Amino acid sequence: METRAPFVVVGAFVLAAIAAVFGFVYWLHNTGGLGPRVTYHLQFDGSVPGLLVGAAVLFNGIRVGEVTDLGLAPDSPRRVNATISVASTTPVRSDTKVGLEFQGLTGVPVIALEGGKLLSNSGAVPTLIAEPGAGEGMTQAARSALLRVDTVLADNAEPLKNTIANLQVFSEGLARNTGKLDGIVAGLERMTGASAPVQKITYDLQAPRNQGPAAKTIKGQLAIPEPTAVAMLETQRMLFSPASEIPGFSEFLWADTIPKLFQARLIESFENYDIAHAPLRTTDVGQADFQLLIDVRRFRVAVDAGPEAQIGLSARIVDKDGKVVASRLFDESEKFDKVEPQTAVAAFDAAFGRIARSMIDWTLQSQP
Repeated sequence: METRAPFVVVGAFVLAAIAAVFGFVYWLHNTGGLGPRVTYHLQFDGSVPGLLVGAAVLFNGIRVGEVTDLGLAPDSPRRVNATISVASTTPVRSDTKVGLEFQGLTGVPVIALEGGKLLSNSGAVPTLIAEPGAGEGMTQAARSALLRVDTVLADNAEPLKNTIANLQVFSEGLARNTGKLDGIVAGLERMTGASAPVQKITYDLQAPRNQGPAAKTIKGQLAIPEPTAVAMLETQRMLFSPASEIPGFSEFLWADTIPKLFQARLIESFENYDIAHAPLRTTDVGQADFQLLIDVRRFRVAVDAGPEAQIGLSARIVDKDGKVVASRLFDESEKFDKVEPQTAVAAFDAAFGRIARSMIDWTLQSQP
């Protein structure tokens, strides 16, 4: 018996200490700390969903106390009475506003007090009346709003139906008279002087054909990358020297930018000579045996020279190791009579044809 007594005493002391700690934590959590407290009575005209005894009381967002009592008013089935205990330093006045807030994801309800305009307390604070709808949660507010919208729609169902019917009649009328509306718009454009968008005209280069049987074939795989050029030549417009706006060329467009158009028609020229051994674009072949590198220097109409179409470029043949096998400058021009798109394009066709034939012969002769 004597050996067990100390264990009983120790166990009882431990249990008492644990109970004291839990009691202190609970008291501290509900009272919000030490200090004098003041009790106030609140009145809610409506439901207070989820509000419990012990719920926090906030004043301007700061916790100052807790709910100590909740009950139904015996003289009114709609009213709820609450009692709160807050720190005595809380500036509760007779005009303090009372509401219910829902905090966190779970929507825990707390009583929210908001300071009024009175700076000093003129006497005992009467029962604080909560604002109408203070206990209405977000779901209830959304339901009320939808109910009001439904009421408005129900009250105006007939006018809305008539409006939709009129819109349908109007759209059907527009569909039946589309042609007339186009005519009206065209007439307004003519009346106001507005002009329709100008349709661009696309022109292309012609690769030389009928070059006869291939006397010599290309050795290995030849690739032609996209030619390099200055930014001015990266265009589809006709270029003039000196630079100027020539009447009749405002709607002119080459079929592609000048370097890409030159590449496409040069490959076509090689194909017309010997399609079985024609070069490819670098994007269409893995490791080429040779590359024909071209830098376009001139592709313009020289107005002061007659006029004439001028094409100038440099060409280099390099092997797979990057060694230059051969290099040459090509320069051709073709005069024409009238500065207009058709004659200018025909002059470029003639100049390009001579360059393409010369480049094919030079490429075949330069290969080791």
